[in-house]
Amino acid sequence: MARLLEHPAIWRGRSAARLPVIASGHAALDAQLPGGGWPRGALTEILIPRFGSGELTLLLPALAALSQAGAARWCVWVCPPYQPFAPALAAAGIDLERVAVVGGERPLWAFEQVLGSGACEAALGWARRVQPRDVRRLQLAAERGRTFGVLFRPQRAASESSAAALRVALEHAAGELRVHLLKGRGARGTVSLREPPA
Repeated sequence: MARLLEHPAIWRGRSAARLPVIASGHAALDAQLPGGGWPRGALTEILIPRFGSGELTLLLPALAALSQAGAARWCVWVCPPYQPFAPALAAAGIDLERVAVVGGERPLWAFEQVLGSGACEAALGWARRVQPRDVRRLQLAAERGRTFGVLFRPQRAASESSAAALRVALEHAAGELRVHLLKGRGARGTVSLREPPA
């Protein structure tokens, strides 16, 4: 029975089985995130004011650590709104040899395939319109592939239901990046992070 209760899909309040996590690279954020970091083998939704508004700043330290790991798998970006700027990624410590960019006519299908493939450390996807059933499928694919999955969506999606393990909203204000923790096992509140100079 004890082994069964250790499964990450079983939640028992404060004594929930702990999901493996990836340090975010931001100590104040890790202190508030469930388990002390981004959930691995799960989907995180990041709600943003508009695509290309600095959403990657939050993830760069974690992506750098994942890409530099000894037996690192791929970090795949599915249908990013803009072409990733390789020199900036390299300057942030991301191993470009482990990064792939995927485009296509069916971004949610491609994102689901990448998440569930088992070949990725991290998979990032951008989508303007997503149905709740799609988010559920993406969450299950991330679990199956043991992938740190991140789905970027517009902030208006905050009122919709979501099967993602973690849900945060980003806000830029007075040189700070505010991370509002909307959903997660025990995650609530807001964390303010200083934004890097432009």
